[in-house]
Amino acid sequence: MESLRKLFSTPGRIEITGTPAGCDALVLSELAATGAFPDILHIALDDAAMARIAEALRFFAPEVEVLKMPAWDCLPYDRVSPKSAIASERIDTLTRLVGTRLAGGRPGASIRRITLTTVNAFLQRVPAPETYRDACFSAAKGETIELEALTDFLVKNGYGRAETVMEPGEYAVRGGLIDIFPPGLDGPVRLDLFGDVLEGIRGFDPLTQRSEGDLQSIELKPVSEVLLNEVSVARFRENYRDLFGAVTEEDPLYQAISAKRRHAGMEHWLALFHERLEPLLAYLPDAVVTVAHQAEQARDARLEAIADYYQARRDFTATGFAADGAVYHPVPPERLYLLGDEWDRRLADRPVGVFSPFTGPATGPRRFDAGGKPGHDFAAARRQAGVHLFDAVTAHIKEHKAAGRRVVVAGHSAGSLARIEGLLRDHGAGDGKAVEGWAEVNALPTETLALVVLGLEHGFVTPEVAFIGEQDILGERLAQPARKAARTDRFLSEVSNLAQDDLVVHLDHGIGRYDGLETLKVAGAPHDCLRILYGGGDKLFVPVENIEVLSRYGEDQGTVALDKLGGAAWQSRKARLKKRIKDMAEELLKVAAARELSHAQAMTPPDALYDEFCARFGFDETEDQQTAIDDT
Repeated sequence: MESLRKLFSTPGRIEITGTPAGCDALVLSELAATGAFPDILHIALDDAAMARIAEALRFFAPEVEVLKMPAWDCLPYDRVSPKSAIASERIDTLTRLVGTRLAGGRPGASIRRITLTTVNAFLQRVPAPETYRDACFSAAKGETIELEALTDFLVKNGYGRAETVMEPGEYAVRGGLIDIFPPGLDGPVRLDLFGDVLEGIRGFDPLTQRSEGDLQSIELKPVSEVLLNEVSVARFRENYRDLFGAVTEEDPLYQAISAKRRHAGMEHWLALFHERLEPLLAYLPDAVVTVAHQAEQARDARLEAIADYYQARRDFTATGFAADGAVYHPVPPERLYLLGDEWDRRLADRPVGVFSPFTGPATGPRRFDAGGKPGHDFAAARRQAGVHLFDAVTAHIKEHKAAGRRVVVAGHSAGSLARIEGLLRDHGAGDGKAVEGWAEVNALPTETLALVVLGLEHGFVTPEVAFIGEQDILGERLAQPARKAARTDRFLSEVSNLAQDDLVVHLDHGIGRYDGLETLKVAGAPHDCLRILYGGGDKLFVPVENIEVLSRYGEDQGTVALDKLGGAAWQSRKARLKKRIKDMAEELLKVAAARELSHAQAMTPPDALYDEFCARFGFDETEDQQTAIDDT
């Protein structure tokens, strides 16, 4: 890593080849381990890649502080706000970065930190660092707290009042007890006031409401990037009128903000609340940057989408629909996002490493080959008659050991990893050792098989180590929660995927016909809704933020009967289909069992065979197997 450290010591683009998924996190951890770069910013392709790298970094470098800066989980120029959990995580990261700057400008030599973000999040401008300089409310046991001042802070900084605190950004007041779920904590806390004196601070489980330990102090942070104080509200009103002219009573956003009330989707006017917005790099003035493979293509696609959404809002406003209360004046994109060549200009004065999974020449003034390659996929061994899967895996492991590499088998859970280890041992791979971190792997003898719980989708190989993932051996997991959201190409994610009169299927109500968009006023705020027609002339309005409950039905041949709202026909068909799927799954399992039995060695113990099937089909002893069959 010495040569890579030297490359990062001067500004400019650095091509880092040989970094497939998994190996990129290893390179990041080794870059942080040099100690030469206390702050590293990595721009991942999307949220899934960011989560994968964060998990891998906890394995490779548990001593390194990892912060995550996700993008808003709503579309540009939407009518809904980002989820409170997303907003809380963003604020927690920004305030942590600001705290470091105020303490001395950059982390000390003993601190190593990697900030993870995504292409979409990096394109978003954020409030300037000084915004959060005094935006926290600190309290400790024995201090005097004015309840009115505390609740005023909570309201102005985005907290919502609730009967029972369950989610980040909620608070509840019951006499002298105040429950709050602030950013940066894993759970809510309960403040116990006796008069104005803070007598106790306790964490508690939001489900059981039981206390889980005492705290000596607490720091409350904003849960929104929009602050509704006197200065920000006045600034919003002035900027809004300057941009969009005279304001009428038909503008619910302007009226709500003027009254210091939070409004759904107000974050999309973020630039009007602040004196200026800055790129995320303003919080990381001395950080070196690494960028995921194909991030620049994702950037261009995102900027194109932003321009389309902005133009669509402008066109909609120009049609004169404002009379029905659907006023929407979009803020120019350049005030909210990094447009044009600003991405490149912001990165031009610092070292920027660009990852590539492909191998390339290690020579050249600005190139570094990490030596990583994708791991072996045992799909052919799974399909080939006369070849036992775990014999093939064992032979592959022995090849790596003969080449002097350490071998690490990564499983998604301790149960599946234990079953795989038992099967490998039965087939001659030797004993394995369960470890929790990269340092423990390196401390093992080279010939010892390391076993780790790590969510690698696929393994990778470097000159020193070979990672073999559970999915490399067993194929795609049948019961994998992270993939339940993945549907077919008929799954609807945007209104633009639909045309007038298309047939759609609602998760709870069955087959209907899409009849266009309509803006409804709900609780004083306009909401864009999809109008779905059902049998008998019934209509169902689905908010666009809940479009995931709809899927495309197929081509309309004129013979499809629409379901009736509230009718039993759809529920009856769903129940029959579930039973048929269950029956088919059971038959498939029987066929697979018979096929594997014919291929297995004559002396294979029944228990080992059972374990192999459990590992292959993703069953866990602690999970409901019936649920796994239903998911199949």
